[in-house]
Amino acid sequence: MPNPVLRSVHVHPVKALRGFSPAEAEVQPWGLAGDRRWAVVDTAGKVVTQRQHARLALASAALSGDGAVTLSAPGRETLTVEVPHPSTALGTIPVDVFGTVVEAVPADPAADAWFSAYLDSEVRLTHMDDPAHRRPVDPDYALPGETVSFADGFPLLVTTSASLDALNSLIAQGDHPDEGPLPMNRFRPNVVVDGTAPWAEDGWRRISIGDVAFRVPRSCGRCVVTTTDQETAERGKEPLRTLARHRKDGNRLIFGQNLVPEHRGIIRVGDPVKVLD
Repeated sequence: MPNPVLRSVHVHPVKALRGFSPAEAEVQPWGLAGDRRWAVVDTAGKVVTQRQHARLALASAALSGDGAVTLSAPGRETLTVEVPHPSTALGTIPVDVFGTVVEAVPADPAADAWFSAYLDSEVRLTHMDDPAHRRPVDPDYALPGETVSFADGFPLLVTTSASLDALNSLIAQGDHPDEGPLPMNRFRPNVVVDGTAPWAEDGWRRISIGDVAFRVPRSCGRCVVTTTDQETAERGKEPLRTLARHRKDGNRLIFGQNLVPEHRGIIRVGDPVKVLD
């Protein structure tokens, strides 16, 4: 078997939207540079994702060097949103990220109108201005001082090509093989690794990608977003149906592993991936 290497890198500037796949990315303590620093919230301040609005899968966010995002979606004019600053009159507002309340900065009202019209629901766009202090990683799995952006729970998510192939083989053997094979974008990872055995990542505790070391605190429990076709926004039953049969840990359906960086650095497509522990 070939030595594991980094196959691809994925950055999603706005949580739940499409992102982009650079050849390299800066690893910061709270995630890849620019990843999930923006989030859409409802009128109660709760983060909105594809769980509530599958159409977010069809919207895209491109990132500029100063952190601004350019939004595009079917039926909407492209809109560039500059990074807001908490020193403005708007200040910060509380945002509920799956039960954890953090402070975030409201974006320009034009962004609120853009998303509200697209989703046909009153929402607003927010920005995490200070990821070093705003949101701690789950204390049950964190070391002191570890923080995270608007990602679901941890700074990065790693998946492997071999595990996706194995999952697609299980789907093909199941009751509804027509739903497969599934592409990796269903799982919205930050980094994808080639050259491992299927499910090898289950045993990782520490890894390095190029010169950057990562702690592997916990596997990733999957939700309905994985059943959402990222090209059409239509939902199916897979992969949750197959994961429930073959990859269940208590009440959690597992695919991929969460990562916490141990230090800053740059990762590049083609970098060697080593298991440190």
